[in-house]
Amino acid sequence: MPEPFVAVPSYLSRPSPATVSAAVHPAAGGGDPAGDVRPDAEPGHARAGADAPPSQALDLLPPVLTRADVSVLGPLAPFARDGTVTDLFVNGEAGLWLDAGHGLVPAPSWHSDERGIRDLAVRLIALGGRHIDEASPCVDVRLADGIRVHAVLPPVSSTGTLLSIRLPRAHRLNLDALAAAGMFGAGDGAAAQLGRLRAAVLDRQNLLVTGAAGSGKTTLLAALLAEAPADERIVAIEDVAELRIDHPHVVGLESRQANLEGAGRIGLESLLREALRMRPDRLVLGECRGAEIRELLGALNTGHDGGAGTLHANSLADVPARLEALGALGGMSPAAVARQTVSAIGLVLHLERRGGTRRLAQVGRFILDAAERLSTVAA
Repeated sequence: MPEPFVAVPSYLSRPSPATVSAAVHPAAGGGDPAGDVRPDAEPGHARAGADAPPSQALDLLPPVLTRADVSVLGPLAPFARDGTVTDLFVNGEAGLWLDAGHGLVPAPSWHSDERGIRDLAVRLIALGGRHIDEASPCVDVRLADGIRVHAVLPPVSSTGTLLSIRLPRAHRLNLDALAAAGMFGAGDGAAAQLGRLRAAVLDRQNLLVTGAAGSGKTTLLAALLAEAPADERIVAIEDVAELRIDHPHVVGLESRQANLEGAGRIGLESLLREALRMRPDRLVLGECRGAEIRELLGALNTGHDGGAGTLHANSLADVPARLEALGALGGMSPAAVARQTVSAIGLVLHLERRGGTRRLAQVGRFILDAAERLSTVAA
């Protein structure tokens, strides 16, 4: 039987005392990060906040975590405090891997057994307001200021409990900072590309940012939206909230997992419909990954310009096939996807990551080919 936990809504991002005491390892205080992560508390202690009235339980919660306070990650906290680390990967008992912008490297000083890693995964997911067990073995949550945790339990994972943790940057990067980092190239070409992107935002073109995982899609999208005028209202819809937009008027909607009885799920397609009632000046879908593409294309074709979203794709040429596949999940024919996409999306920005460097590799737009199918051309 799964160990009980106290679920806290992810928008609060605040752990109960029981969750912290169970998850935090002495290494989080600055000691040796090596060692077992199995909690010292008895399993029954996880009920500490569950039996208290809701008002008292909330009063017991510590302040909201920040990027600088990652002690909730327990034995992983010393590695997360390094400002250059963007990703942590626990591969069961095989160990921990880090990405500090120059590719993945192992952390030989850290180790744990399977039970300890599973306990840590259960508590991190509970902190995000969701649950993970044999019935729901793959779960994604947001902690603190955009820390994203994805966990997979056996037997879905054949190599033990897996944790993938994405750490947001301490500072929100704007377009100038991305240009300085080489995302748009070098010299006059970079300056021209930067000016073109700013003009696209101010002209309220609908933008689609594409690329592989870890290519910088969310980072670029946030920087682009930060260029929107301050008097505009941005409504962002995400499966797990990651966007950190430096803008005075941003509201976010986050999908919700079904509860233990299988009820209460709120998907992206429902949130998109709700967002349209919130009078958005810019409608943003953090990632297009399913049937919600139907609602997004419908919204962007009915006067909601200035919107944006991201999509996983290997290249600019592969984007049409990805959109057709997602549209099929929503009951759309390839012809319907093609015509709505050409009308809705003004610019496609494709990112690549090579040798640890993220760059804007291709800029394109959608067209209808001779067979009336969706295609892309350089723009």
